Amino acid sequence: MNLHDADTPVMIAGPAAGPDVAVVSLRRLHGRVDAAAELARVRRSYRGPLLVEPFSARDLPAIVTHANGVVVGGAWMQDFQLLRAVARTGRPVVVQRAPAATLEEWLSAAEYCVAEGNRDVVLCETGTRTHLPHATIDLALVREAGRRRPVLVDVSAAPDLAVAALSAGARGLILGEDAEPDLVTAVRAKAALLGPLVRDDAPETIPGARAAIDRIDAALATLLERRAELAATVQRLKPVGGFAGRDPRREREIVEAMAPRAPRLGTDRLARIMAAVIETGLEASEERDLSRA
Repeated sequence: MNLHDADTPVMIAGPAAGPDVAVVSLRRLHGRVDAAAELARVRRSYRGPLLVEPFSARDLPAIVTHANGVVVGGAWMQDFQLLRAVARTGRPVVVQRAPAATLEEWLSAAEYCVAEGNRDVVLCETGTRTHLPHATIDLALVREAGRRRPVLVDVSAAPDLAVAALSAGARGLILGEDAEPDLVTAVRAKAALLGPLVRDDAPETIPGARAAIDRIDAALATLLERRAELAATVQRLKPVGGFAGRDPRREREIVEAMAPRAPRLGTDRLARIMAAVIETGLEASEERDLSRA
């Protein structure tokens, strides 16, 4: 489990039905349970990626045995001895920001882990206490921290901030296990679309470049599907729809407007690509109309 290079932009925490990752907090249990027994119990019902927040360093051997990564909660962010011990496990580390912690304090906590030889460290923004009933995500901090280290943002309390968090540079989003399925679907779709557009990929390996291409292809597929839906609406509203209603002038205008955004491709190549997109969309629209007849 490599959190640093994670390609999945949304993580649904659990354990729950079909989560991307399970998150267990031993701190919330206040040391009243045996860590090994508790994590073994979780593992009997869940075999996917597991992140665990320890109550103390005594929990780390059990975490190494059963978990894929360690969460250092905001309350322990400045417990530097714990940070060092967590880093020495060799497991990926997620460092949550304490509600009142500054950017430098947050980054410093991560550096304690790196100093122990563990470079698989990411930050997690969970919000600042304000007059609002829930913690407020600090997007300015996310932006600045993201320039130094990958940042996850827990948007469980404010899922409407998912797009804003990605725009601010978040590498991934966390939604709680109680998130409604429709909300999960909507956030995943927005993340898949926006993530590749705002992420500054500079891969240095073939697998890294291919992973970046895969993210862009997923966004392209989402955009193409949306374009086809809108094009079908236009066909229904036209006096003459389908292939007979194609408008060459409009198609040229589309290509000319796109050309400045794709100088490497140029107008001629874009024209061929868009002709295929338009024709494919018309075919899909006609097939749908026939199936409904």
